[in-house]
Amino acid sequence: MNNFSKNLLLWATISVVMVVLFNMFSHPPAPEQRLSYSELLTRVRAGEITEVKVQGQRIQGVLLNEQRFVSFNPNDPNLVQTLLDNNVRVVAEPEDQSPWYFTVLISWFPMLLLIGVWIFFMRQMQSGGGRAMSFGRSRAKMLSEESTKVTFEDVAGVDEAKEELMEVVDFLREPKKFTRLGGRIPKGVLLVGSPGTGKTLLARAVAGEAGVPFFSISGSDFVEMFVGVGAARVRDLFTQGKKNAPCLIFIDEIDAVGRQRGAGLGGGHDEREQTLNQMLVEMDGFESNEGVILIAATNRPDVLDPALLRPGRFDRQVVVPAPDFRGRVRILQVHAKRTPLAKGVDLESLAKGTPGMSGADLENLVNEAALHAARQGKEQLDMRDFEEAKDKLLMGKERRSMILSDDEKKTTAYHEAGHALVARLLPGTDPIHKVSIIPRGMALGVTMQLPDDERHNYSRSYLEKTLAVLLAGRVAEEIIFDQLTTGAGNDIERATKMSRKMVCQWGMSDALGPLSLGENNDHVFLGREIGHQKDYSEQTAQMIDSEIKAFVSRAHAKAKQLLEKNIDSLHAMANALLERETITGDDITLLIKGESLPPMSLVSAKPVRKDDGASPETASATEHDYEKAAEEKGAEREKTESENFAKPSDEKDGEDDPDEFALEEPDKPKRS
Repeated sequence: MNNFSKNLLLWATISVVMVVLFNMFSHPPAPEQRLSYSELLTRVRAGEITEVKVQGQRIQGVLLNEQRFVSFNPNDPNLVQTLLDNNVRVVAEPEDQSPWYFTVLISWFPMLLLIGVWIFFMRQMQSGGGRAMSFGRSRAKMLSEESTKVTFEDVAGVDEAKEELMEVVDFLREPKKFTRLGGRIPKGVLLVGSPGTGKTLLARAVAGEAGVPFFSISGSDFVEMFVGVGAARVRDLFTQGKKNAPCLIFIDEIDAVGRQRGAGLGGGHDEREQTLNQMLVEMDGFESNEGVILIAATNRPDVLDPALLRPGRFDRQVVVPAPDFRGRVRILQVHAKRTPLAKGVDLESLAKGTPGMSGADLENLVNEAALHAARQGKEQLDMRDFEEAKDKLLMGKERRSMILSDDEKKTTAYHEAGHALVARLLPGTDPIHKVSIIPRGMALGVTMQLPDDERHNYSRSYLEKTLAVLLAGRVAEEIIFDQLTTGAGNDIERATKMSRKMVCQWGMSDALGPLSLGENNDHVFLGREIGHQKDYSEQTAQMIDSEIKAFVSRAHAKAKQLLEKNIDSLHAMANALLERETITGDDITLLIKGESLPPMSLVSAKPVRKDDGASPETASATEHDYEKAAEEKGAEREKTESENFAKPSDEKDGEDDPDEFALEEPDKPKRS
């Protein structure tokens, strides 16, 4: 139980006690009639009193009309006899010996209790830490080198970002090295990158090697239900930083409090703006905060306030990108240190087959491989474990329990065979990694392509071929079954989006030319695109629709031409999928050549372990090799390449938007 819960329970207990005592002392006793001694004797003789209580000289009783009375005995020795002669029941009790101060204390106890509660409340308001009323105190956690075991050696794949932060650490350790030439320490460093690229890991590495106090807090920790709390916490955070200067302050997800100011949905004086204004003042205001370096991380730099990004506040904006091939190799090596690897595990081959994966994705890949090996009862991780983990992450987990009818299986097989065959026949497309009609994730079938090299720009020719591959599944259904199904829904959606970007954003339309049409409106409060302004005429809109349709129609015609010309290969691939459920790029090459695939017994043979007495060469010969070198694939593909589009297009730069084009993504719940 934390301090807040304990204090809350204490408050509840005090409240209950106060209510009980208030009820106890707030109800006065019933009024009593005071009788003189002579009147008492008169009423006794008249039979109006039936019982009295004698306590010292005090006499109490109840009259016949239920009126309580009190009287006092003047030491009359005949009083008791008189009461007994008149049939009055006498109850005798010893005289109360309570001291006078006890009576005073009882009467003043409620007031003293209220004063004590008020003092306790005021002390809680002024105290720090995690007490119940300390709303304005910063919730930043102070980390030390001992409490943080992450160092820069644990960070891989982001060399440029690591160098920038290592320089900040060096400045704190040896400031004279930089100040002797007139340089000053950066006041702020903003880490910008997609989720999972290692921004927080870099900050933890800085905490592990800085050698100075390191405060860590999240942007959401400034937000509270009370007005003014966020600004108070910012003030307290920087006050702590100044007391411990030189120090580092890390704010994760700073876009929670640093969004651009404006009237918008939140009003001009909402709580978030007060917090942001206070942060701007603390970072570079009238008062100096020398020695306090702010490191912040965000994946939405576009929504941050411009005043927050200017030099003097955030002097450096460090981009933390997704790792390239060499970066992925080093990241896999870092995470593989904790796992026993079998001989023959090629991390470079694995890194080559995971383009676009972030550091977090690669860590998850190694973890999934370890879990798969543990389920198989292995002592070491081999390439098969990594391949299974990669397929699970890229295509989704196999859903063996899902039962498909024979017609659905056949339709799915020809659909996926259409994708794979067109991708294999068109030169310049990404190589086929694997084709499967086993339901995975939300898809009934998957065709996964993995590029040989990193792509940063996409040419018009490449995009047109990608459109043909996307539409090939639907075309295969048209040719074989002469009907349309909903399985191509996601393919059509992606093809339409890609065509629209080719026309409206990348200027690849011959009719419209290099124009950017349609302005995106980013709402600073909602943080995502919710509007699309139409900044062109109706005539241009008709041309846009016509050009989009033209791109899709040409891709459809190209896919149909290739599939009709290679109908035998299409049947062979579909039959292989129905028989084996999963085939690889090497299998597709054999099928296009008209050769038969290796027997299933060789494909599914259990690999020979080294401890069984077999040599590695024997083991590799027993297994069906799914991971041949990319050069061999490229050489074989040259022999079976078909004609390209009728009119080859020049290379044109396009924005790096792999989410739209990566065919390894699973489709929606119908079919890939």
